[in-house]
Amino acid sequence: MGNKYTNKFYHRYCKNKYSQNGEDGILEELLKRLDIKNGWVCEFGAWDGKHLSNTFFLIESGFKGVFIEGDSQKFKDLEKTVSEFSRIIPINSYVDYNNNENSLDNLLKRTEIPNDFDVLSIDIDSYDYQVWKSLKNYNPKIVIVEINSSISTTITNHIHKEGKYQGTSFKPMFDLGCEKGYKFLLHTGNMIFVREDLFDKIGITYKDPLENFLTNWGAR
Repeated sequence: MGNKYTNKFYHRYCKNKYSQNGEDGILEELLKRLDIKNGWVCEFGAWDGKHLSNTFFLIESGFKGVFIEGDSQKFKDLEKTVSEFSRIIPINSYVDYNNNENSLDNLLKRTEIPNDFDVLSIDIDSYDYQVWKSLKNYNPKIVIVEINSSISTTITNHIHKEGKYQGTSFKPMFDLGCEKGYKFLLHTGNMIFVREDLFDKIGITYKDPLENFLTNWGAR
């Protein structure tokens, strides 16, 4: 049984304009509670910047963003979006989780995005865990990261590995968030984390984080 307050929060505020599972509305409310009216976002695997994006609606409302897309053909679609929304800084690169020029730290360093930017969205269907773990120089206020929601929440070793595990499950991602100074808020198919120093402003409490693993997150 999920936390009734958190379920109420999700079902009250979930809304899609570009997102898939209500993240647009959830983010809108979280930023309102954090009193953030404009700022910076980063999303990668961005395609045209709009398709199933968790952050493009924020670009429309005045935020600036770093959108990263590795595929050269999809990047052309992103450039078309940039021609209309100059607040987007486009980068044509795959994001690596090793400490090289394509690490997220080094890609972001090319831009003016602040170290404590507002929203990071990680959704690459694979090494999401490793990429977030590798990020050292930036501490976004909110992190949305994809997980494999079909895996039991009690399994601790299901971390994406080619040929062995597809995607990372809840528990390793939860532990990583704690390790990096974040508190888990709720699950939408993605896990949403808020930085610990800001979490109390959200106004949600729970005794067990699994109360916020919503099995009916697709419901409207």
